[in-house]
Amino acid sequence: MYLSARIFCTVSNEIVIRSASVNDAAMLAELAYVTFWDAFHEHPANRPEDMAAYMATAFSEQQVARELADERNIFFIAELDGEPAGYAKLIIGATEDDIHAVRPIELARLYSHQKFLGKGVGQALMDECFSKARELGCDVMWLGVWEFNPRARRFYEKNGFQFCGTHIFQLGSDPQTDLLMRKDL
Repeated sequence: MYLSARIFCTVSNEIVIRSASVNDAAMLAELAYVTFWDAFHEHPANRPEDMAAYMATAFSEQQVARELADERNIFFIAELDGEPAGYAKLIIGATEDDIHAVRPIELARLYSHQKFLGKGVGQALMDECFSKARELGCDVMWLGVWEFNPRARRFYEKNGFQFCGTHIFQLGSDPQTDLLMRKDL
């Protein structure tokens, strides 16, 4: 299990990145719920009932505990000022039709708490994900990003990801289009 922690310094604070364990399930479920809600609930394309249906399933404590227990999944938690500030989830070996790699890894989630946006949390998490992927010998990191999330798309482009296709992300009853992006490692 990957247990080390790295410290990233911002102008006035330290961001600590650590691996999550099953003991973090309740905190991580709450953080995942809040950060997803903050990121997407105000967009007019997202109906409240679809948001609620997806979030109740994806971010229940039981579901997060199952994901934490799966050895293919790697979760990182970012802490700033002693508080959970964001998290990332990698899935070893996950792939899609448009992803061609020998040893792929998916960046399935990367979210910062609204309170800490602009403080380097997302970049610190991204750097840790790149480090772990290279340590594992992965040749490609890929992700899906919602077509109506330009801020995230710019962040991933800044980090060297390029568009390579699309797939469907099911938000409740709403099939949404995610843009697939990949980066050779």
